[in-house]
Amino acid sequence: MGVFNRLSRDIGIDLGTANTLVYVSGRGVVLEEPSVVAIDQITQQPLAVGTEAKRMLGRTPGNVVAVRPLRDGVIADFERAEIMLKYFMRQVHGGKNLFAPRVVVGIPSGVTGVERRAIEDAARGAGAREVYLIDEPVAAAFGAGLPVEEPTGNMIVDIGGGTTEVAVLSMQGTVLSESVRIAGDELSDSITQYMKKVHNMIVGERTAEEIKIRIGSAYPNDHYDDELMEVRGLHQLSGLPRTVSIKTPEIRESMAEPLTGIIEAIKRTLERTPPELAADIVDRGIMLAGGGALLKGLDTLISHETGIVVHVAPDPLRCVVLGTGRVLENFKELGRVFGGQSSMSH
Repeated sequence: MGVFNRLSRDIGIDLGTANTLVYVSGRGVVLEEPSVVAIDQITQQPLAVGTEAKRMLGRTPGNVVAVRPLRDGVIADFERAEIMLKYFMRQVHGGKNLFAPRVVVGIPSGVTGVERRAIEDAARGAGAREVYLIDEPVAAAFGAGLPVEEPTGNMIVDIGGGTTEVAVLSMQGTVLSESVRIAGDELSDSITQYMKKVHNMIVGERTAEEIKIRIGSAYPNDHYDDELMEVRGLHQLSGLPRTVSIKTPEIRESMAEPLTGIIEAIKRTLERTPPELAADIVDRGIMLAGGGALLKGLDTLISHETGIVVHVAPDPLRCVVLGTGRVLENFKELGRVFGGQSSMSH
């Protein structure tokens, strides 16, 4: 068993709509790549995975498509998801196919049984020996350093690319949670729509994301409300390239609707929280994790809307993967979080 253990390094995976992160036991986070696969449509062969494939988004010749196999935090394209996982799992082992590892995957709390099985099957198809699924909010809470083992209420809001997970946790378990399919992608889409409607300009997925990261904000602030950004795209009427200048307040305005959706989910969860745990949350505050936590002013907006102090996790993008890692490293003590489910491969 000793040799087997040494060779089969257990793996924790945050299989995200936008990015996939991989944790290897004993080594930490070893991979962080976009969840994108580029396929040659004629031969159906994968040409690139991850960062290299993302560069091709919207820039490929006719016979090459760059696809994101996950939508809203779940597998939308099974074959490509498996190809991607296989590639990432081999990459973390230096391209060698070692003994099948034990794999822990973070999944949105709202997934259906069918969606859970798809994730398990993809991980097994990619070479896992045992697959354990952990709800993302629980993993994110571990990764953010919340005292999830204690009998106190903790609230975590994990805003990823495809889903926002709002959960109240206590004693290593989820007391209540809500998963809404409004997150980073929705915010970027609302910018794309805004540019089309207001500036008659067509911008791609990557440009919208760049606008959101550079000048996007959720709450007015004198520090950054004067920021300008030059955006290039295609003019809708002439079809020719053009450049416009946009300011932070108009981008905030464009994202108002999805942001309201996220706030509503947080409020609904707070309303359903048992009074004792609600009192703990008021004391301790709400923890923000996921890439969405990096949107300027989002913590202020949530705090303003709920009246509760909001903290941003130390490393929001890595919370889920660090949480899967913590469970791997302390499997005996923390194994309860799986509720006894394991799918051994037969």
